[in-house]
Amino acid sequence: MVSTIKRTDDDNHPIIKEVYEDIKQSRNTTYIGNFWKYLAFDPQLLKNVWSDVKDLMVKQTIIPNKTKEMIYMAVSITNNCSYCTHSHTAAAKKLGMTEDEYSEFLNIVALAAKTNQLVNSIQVPVDEIFDEDIEK
Repeated sequence: MVSTIKRTDDDNHPIIKEVYEDIKQSRNTTYIGNFWKYLAFDPQLLKNVWSDVKDLMVKQTIIPNKTKEMIYMAVSITNNCSYCTHSHTAAAKKLGMTEDEYSEFLNIVALAAKTNQLVNSIQVPVDEIFDEDIEK
């Protein structure tokens, strides 16, 4: 794959330096991935995206981080984003996703894709009971 922009290797720009240091500290790593190095072509964009990622994916929230990574994996597979699929699969494994969990996850993704395609091709109407505005 060829990028539409050049990777930024200017680690001395104050915003880029600040974000990279925060990524390293927050993720307990010395590695800065290509995603961040390419986003750094616009330091403010880099800062904004990292802030969003940190707030939802790095910080502990209601949903456990491993589960969040697995959700991110499913969306990345659906959107055909190879980079994100690899990145978030590695993150989920680092957070303890086992081979059995990964296998079950892939089976769920495949099943969802299959049933989604069937529903979309048949154009199945949504059951009224699924409408949360209807009293049960």
